[in-house]
Amino acid sequence: MHESRGLGDVYKRQVTSNGQAVMSWLEASTDGSALRFAVLDGEQWDTTHTVASGGNWFVNWADFPSVVPIHGDFWVAHWLVSQPAGGYAYDIAVSVSNDAGKTWGEPTTPHNDLTPTEHGFVSIFPQRDGAGLIWLDGRNMSVAGAEHGAHGTSEGMTLRSAHITVESRLEQGQQVDGLVCDCCQTDIALADSGPVAVYRNRTEDEIRDIYFSRLLDGQWSTGQPVSSDNWKISGCPVNGPAIAAQQERLVVAWYTGAQSQSTVKLAFSNDQGDGFHPALTIDSSNPLGAVDVLLLENGDAVISWLGETADGHAQIRLQRVSPSGDRGIEHKIAATSIGKMTGFPQMVVAGQKVVWHGPIG
Repeated sequence: MHESRGLGDVYKRQVTSNGQAVMSWLEASTDGSALRFAVLDGEQWDTTHTVASGGNWFVNWADFPSVVPIHGDFWVAHWLVSQPAGGYAYDIAVSVSNDAGKTWGEPTTPHNDLTPTEHGFVSIFPQRDGAGLIWLDGRNMSVAGAEHGAHGTSEGMTLRSAHITVESRLEQGQQVDGLVCDCCQTDIALADSGPVAVYRNRTEDEIRDIYFSRLLDGQWSTGQPVSSDNWKISGCPVNGPAIAAQQERLVVAWYTGAQSQSTVKLAFSNDQGDGFHPALTIDSSNPLGAVDVLLLENGDAVISWLGETADGHAQIRLQRVSPSGDRGIEHKIAATSIGKMTGFPQMVVAGQKVVWHGPIG
């Protein structure tokens, strides 16, 4: 865990009501795997806490658990549990805490389709008196453990949502999008009008651009492109978008390989997604993606991503960008290796700090 100072006030989830950052991770335990977390208290991380552990968890480099403070002492955590079918057949487990992570309730699952398919890539957000969840749901995919990105779009991945109350009661399950990319991370942010979700869509012609959907009056709007890159690819790139919001402002960051050019992009909206400004190119020198983004109070964004160095290594980079396209210094945060274990570095706010975590070396 590392810190980058002097970037101003930012808005991002995974902080407590007191503005303290929460970091969660998986580690080996006596019975298999354990989901643990710690809270940044001033300049120090407090004692490590355990949410749950188990021997049948699905542990994957791209689809990982979370611990999310929602409001006050109400927190929500999720992890993934393998199904007997094996492969990519796994379920989502969700648990709630009403004492800021000290104790956790019995886990439940937000989906009830009982199909031996993938359910994951979860994003959790505050919703009324409880929390909302969105996730990739493979219930329409007929073959358990089928390869990600396989052809046959009539049986493709869907994006679904549900609501969980402080009593762990699940309700209001609905489909957000009936055909999306198989294994790109989702993200969500809260604008004045409500939650705005971003994800990688998938058309019948295998165009896999970044879309957004808004939860309005209890219903998700039809997904619309943030920007029409027209990236045609027959398999999933495992490289999802990131979003941040502040009142009516939105900013979305993403990776694309359109026109055979690896590029990290950023787009702003001043009207909660009614319209996005033309996309800004952040890095076109063969970046790896794995983006994250924060929004500053003055409207500027802070974007992080994995770039590639001249000698073929990966590098965690960070830059401040204004809606007009003005750039701050491109910070080279840390060097890391290219490959699955590089993971997806993430940023979050803790008081006046931007706190990030990711692999080094």
